[in-house]
Amino acid sequence: MRVRLWIVCLLLTALVGCGRREVFPVEPRIEFVRIDKLDNGTGVDNQADLVIYFEDGDGDIGLDETDEDTIFNIGSEYYYNFFINFYEKQNGVWTEVELSMPLHARLPHMSDNVPEAIKGEITITTFINNYTSPFDTIMLSCQLVDRALHKSNVVTTPEIIVKK
Repeated sequence: MRVRLWIVCLLLTALVGCGRREVFPVEPRIEFVRIDKLDNGTGVDNQADLVIYFEDGDGDIGLDETDEDTIFNIGSEYYYNFFINFYEKQNGVWTEVELSMPLHARLPHMSDNVPEAIKGEITITTFINNYTSPFDTIMLSCQLVDRALHKSNVVTTPEIIVKK
């Protein structure tokens, strides 16, 4: 699975206005902004851009390819730092579905000036169509984990109707 990651806007808040610094908790906080289905020209919904707003008090969000620590190695629990869970509405009941390929993402470093408070938006292109399922209504839940393993709150998308 290919997950493209775009950093749409990263607003660094080291000095704002008259030298006033914003202060956020060291645990990241996220908010759902929107999800935009991508038209691939086939009339079938395959992928969408998921847009999430974030804040972090010490700016320690992100990993890079050279992170060799066993905590962040491939196959470890925290190889990914942005977790996406997939739910289908099956006969009126939301059911978490384990897909053959995880939707999780590995976000790059957001700041070179750790520790500093940062905020911004991230856009993650993710799959939204479970081709092995007849159900067409889905929802995603998301959580961000920083380098100190502080977990953000969990946010969910509204229900999404997928054209199959």
